[in-house]
Amino acid sequence: MQSPDAIPSPALIVDLDRLDRNISSMQAACDAAGVELWPHIKTHKSVAVLKKQLAAGAKGATCAKLGEAEAMLPSGVRRIFIAYSLADVSKARRLRELAGMLDELILAVTSEAHLEVLEKVLEAAGISVPVLMAVDTGLLREGVRTPVAAGELADRIRSSRRMKLAGLYTHEGHAYQARTPQQVELLVRAAEDSLEAARDEIGEDIPIWPGCSVTATEFLKRFPVKAVRPGAYVFGDLNLAEGPGGMTFDDVALHVLATVVDRPEPDLALIDAGSKVFSSDKYSGNITARAVDREDVNVTRLSEEHGFVTGRGVSNLRVGDRHLFIPAHVCPVVNLADRVHVVRGGEVVDVWPVDARGRSD
Repeated sequence: MQSPDAIPSPALIVDLDRLDRNISSMQAACDAAGVELWPHIKTHKSVAVLKKQLAAGAKGATCAKLGEAEAMLPSGVRRIFIAYSLADVSKARRLRELAGMLDELILAVTSEAHLEVLEKVLEAAGISVPVLMAVDTGLLREGVRTPVAAGELADRIRSSRRMKLAGLYTHEGHAYQARTPQQVELLVRAAEDSLEAARDEIGEDIPIWPGCSVTATEFLKRFPVKAVRPGAYVFGDLNLAEGPGGMTFDDVALHVLATVVDRPEPDLALIDAGSKVFSSDKYSGNITARAVDREDVNVTRLSEEHGFVTGRGVSNLRVGDRHLFIPAHVCPVVNLADRVHVVRGGEVVDVWPVDARGRSD
């Protein structure tokens, strides 16, 4: 046990009570709807957090990369969905070894061009797997764009000797641009239409797996899905707390601890957390982070080692002051850190490694 005052800045601070509450709340919503929760670990990248999610009732985990999945194995997870276009044949051996350590490994198929390469990867690995087909519902990233394309890709999957079509998945990341619950509802309705049209064209009542913290609870209320795959809900950030993500500032469980290191101008403070701590992601209004304990104290510019803090409240900041900041987007912030300091009741109770830090392989 030690006081948070002893933590050198910059550092990531996780409030354990809030984290537990966020995990329990999402799990309870999924349980009430009869929907499986496969949380995306790209937010926390932590064996300790995934253990908590599995203990609460999560049925599996979603990972972005093979390296993330490998890093999560010590959690005891037995079912993993890799929601990414795996297309590197050199990873065949690792893929085979991962499959051998799980009860279920599900892969993504994102296009016909991707399917052709994925077949080569699976042949080299000597394994057969269930796959989820990606459907674009507005993010304009991976996934089939039309019902006809969905039907054609489904036919190709059915003819594959290494794949079995197990469902459709989508990522509604564009929901982070919404600013009202009504906008989220409209977005989910549009996603429903796209997914239903794809399923109709395929001619099979296959399961649907949406995945976004902003839209997860809306899907649970409105649409019969098999599973949801939210990630950022465990920690929260400005996007979720100030947008229509169903969180409040009191729910945000991860903060960046930073120290004021200079006051070069009356309306400017510099802190010791720059782009190597916060990343370049921003919230609306060009805000990288917002101070927890002061109104209108915002990080609005970054260099590598400095955060530029502006706003009406800056006049009260003094060199040497330490403050907690809520980042605009929590996922890349965690990936830039080696560890998080876990606090409860005003004391540091643990330090957790970010086990999948940098595992973009």
